[in-house]
Amino acid sequence: MSAYLPKSDPANADASADRAQGRRAFLQRAATMVGLAAIGRTAWAQSTAQPAIKDMTVYKDPNCGCCSQWVDHVKKAGFTVTVRDTADMDSVKASFGVPNALASCHTARVGNYAIEGHVPADLIVKLLKEQPAGRGLAVPGMPVGSPGMEMGSRKDAYDVLLFDKAGKTRVYASR
Repeated sequence: MSAYLPKSDPANADASADRAQGRRAFLQRAATMVGLAAIGRTAWAQSTAQPAIKDMTVYKDPNCGCCSQWVDHVKKAGFTVTVRDTADMDSVKASFGVPNALASCHTARVGNYAIEGHVPADLIVKLLKEQPAGRGLAVPGMPVGSPGMEMGSRKDAYDVLLFDKAGKTRVYASR
């Protein structure tokens, strides 16, 4: 039998129809796979765009006004905040492994991280997204111009430190 069948041969017409149907089925499957891949990529991109953890517990002295302003700052950034007023902040800091040298006026817990002091909310979001090895972030002291410590247009430079279990620090960001 010849590889090229005459056009009038019914077997040739059936073979041609089978090939066309096979191509259509292949193209439909390929289009479906491309569509599913695009949906999966979009879902992945959305899931990595924002951290899943948005619940935060803040421990603070009940009489501290700047702590309340910082709580408002992180709420505006989308965190759901539970506030626990306590007079025993030293115990809270110790339980989360915050080194004494980094102590500030309030301590928060978000995910597996401790947040000490006036850490900007965008850096907390970055921390949760990147998940670096460490125990948490700290802004030692109470720098003017940090969230909750606004005083007009004055903004003092400060570092946001990432600290580990041993109390070692590195600069995570500078503001």
